[in-house]
Amino acid sequence: MSASASSLLPSRFYALAGAAIVALAAAAVAGTNPYWWIVAAVAAALTLAGVYDLLQTRHSILRNYPILAHFRFFFETIRPEIRQYLIESDTEAAPFSRAQRSLVYQRAKNVEDKRPFGTELDLYVSGYEWINHSMRPHKIGDTGFRVRIGGAQCAQPYESSLLNISAMSFGALSANAIRALNRGAKLGGFAHDTGEGSISHYHAEYGGDLIWELGSGYFGCRSEDGHFDAGKFAAQARSPQVRMVEVKLSQGAKPGHGGVLPGAKVTPEIARTRGVAVGRDCVSPALHSAFATPLELLEFVARLRELSGGKPAGFKFSLGHPWEFFGICKAMLESGLKPDFIVVDGGEGGTGAAPLEFADHVGTPLQEALLLVHNTLVGLNLREGIRLGASGKIITAFDMARTLALGADWCNAARGFMFALGCVQSLSCHTDRCPTGIATQDRLRQRALVVPDKAERVYHFHRNTLAALGDLVGSAGLAHPADLRPHHIVRRVSENEIRLLANFYKFLRPGELLENPAAHSVYQMYWPMASSRSFEPAR
Repeated sequence: MSASASSLLPSRFYALAGAAIVALAAAAVAGTNPYWWIVAAVAAALTLAGVYDLLQTRHSILRNYPILAHFRFFFETIRPEIRQYLIESDTEAAPFSRAQRSLVYQRAKNVEDKRPFGTELDLYVSGYEWINHSMRPHKIGDTGFRVRIGGAQCAQPYESSLLNISAMSFGALSANAIRALNRGAKLGGFAHDTGEGSISHYHAEYGGDLIWELGSGYFGCRSEDGHFDAGKFAAQARSPQVRMVEVKLSQGAKPGHGGVLPGAKVTPEIARTRGVAVGRDCVSPALHSAFATPLELLEFVARLRELSGGKPAGFKFSLGHPWEFFGICKAMLESGLKPDFIVVDGGEGGTGAAPLEFADHVGTPLQEALLLVHNTLVGLNLREGIRLGASGKIITAFDMARTLALGADWCNAARGFMFALGCVQSLSCHTDRCPTGIATQDRLRQRALVVPDKAERVYHFHRNTLAALGDLVGSAGLAHPADLRPHHIVRRVSENEIRLLANFYKFLRPGELLENPAAHSVYQMYWPMASSRSFEPAR
């Protein structure tokens, strides 16, 4: 095939085109040998199957890879027979990620997620966790669990679901992926975080609740020189669809690292959404320009709350130097200014592209980060007025239960909702060749993602996961996920030892840090280094 023809017909359609050509050619020469009719019939059947693949709306991969994708589904049917081989040959990828992805697919498709023969996990391996159940389980009827976000300084508090869509920007995700996520959020009554790429018209199309995330690029509310523009912010933030405003200090996948969207990828549509120039590099600096100290951060959050008309305002961060967060807490005590919420993003969080060292070795894991933030706020008597969100590889209901038991008020998930959209973890997010049309700006590829179908799957995944959470909480004899405590979760430390999370970690009493900052070795070391006037450590 010529180069020009190849550019017109992507290689993934070669099988369909080849089948059609063979069918026509075989039919043309069938008069010389009747066996050619058999070839023609087989090729015609394949052609019809390929055309059907292109037109059906249930499977994105079939729409992008007609005929060829059937091989994937065939191998899925024999997966139980080859699973042990996969586990033995690929211990990192096989046993857990595939099982979790399969669970999400079942819940997203509203298929019963029961399975025979019990657990496939090793119950005696270090790190295995479970929830203790009660002999008097509680039946929870309504699993549409909610938490009110918005402190005394907030005029428009938000009744948030306990599970929301974590930050993923338009640009990283396709238009159809954004549409499907937001339509699913609308159907289920939960929130959709915009990511730092701003609010596109795809976010607004179905009217699902939005959490507007502001990164260091201030996309959607920036001046020509890249600084924060209060007027542009207020114009969008007062939309009824925007329910909360979140300042992104860092993200777990690449904390302390800025980002660049190359000019070649800055299309007119993305430029219009982000408020940048077409064809020029779109830069997210590592540092914010709107504030430089912990106190200025709190003042900026308070200003966003006011400009938005009194909606909940807070910040998201991946925990790094403890003294920096302690400095923010000291600023709260000194000024009386508090965010309505804080989202803790674990270092295990994902992204479409990040340097390997950042993804693997920068950022505190979620459990330790969440515990430090929760403990600090409790120890300073600040916790009651601030809600805590948590994100970082939260997929299953048990992931949620453990995270809520450690102090979170709600959870955000990206990976689970990506699976609900049909993500197969092809690891091609950064190439613009996503096979399912999720992480691409190629209009032909994203056509494969049919919005109404995938929106239903997003909705079902959310609803069924909360229903599973309700079952877990009820089995522990509790009436609501807010009742979960560290003593409900058990962790195996070694083959011969188990410990409750309540005994595994130290939990502070309300006001304990005010009484004695040396109550814990971390505070004894870092609290004196923290300052409300600087993120730099005090000497």
